[in-house]
Amino acid sequence: MPTVQHTVIDSPYDALTLVAVDGVLSRIHMTDQRHRPAEETFGQPDRRPFDEAIRQLDAYFAGELTEFDLPLKLIGTPFQLRVWEQLTLIPYGETRTYGELAEALGSPGASRAVGLANGKNPVSIVVPCHRVIGASGSLTGYGGGIGRKRRLLAFESGTAEPGALF
Repeated sequence: MPTVQHTVIDSPYDALTLVAVDGVLSRIHMTDQRHRPAEETFGQPDRRPFDEAIRQLDAYFAGELTEFDLPLKLIGTPFQLRVWEQLTLIPYGETRTYGELAEALGSPGASRAVGLANGKNPVSIVVPCHRVIGASGSLTGYGGGIGRKRRLLAFESGTAEPGALF
């Protein structure tokens, strides 16, 4: 049976709950996040597995880190895993549409499926699902809420102060 541990950290976007499976970051949950599992699934409180993730998240929120380099244990379907891998290829400060991601996956008609997989991303911010927008440029869907998505995009585009509370 896997060992599951969690810790809660502060961020400019509210508290973040980090969850590790067998010592590897597996999930990041925002307060009031859509698809947030029951807290009973978060395992025992223990900050030790998260030192590097916390260091990198702090650097990101300080505007000093633009690309995460963390081992992840992502649990999802093969299609979801492919979508989440594509999300990591979207450069800091840039966006892609659901259609562009579907095309990059070799499935140009799968933008709706890409959107569903994007919404189930278990490690938001580190796997930057906030960088995906609608075909019209609209800020459609985000498990952490459209307000957080807007703030993360403004932060990355340089129109918000690094680490500023919104």
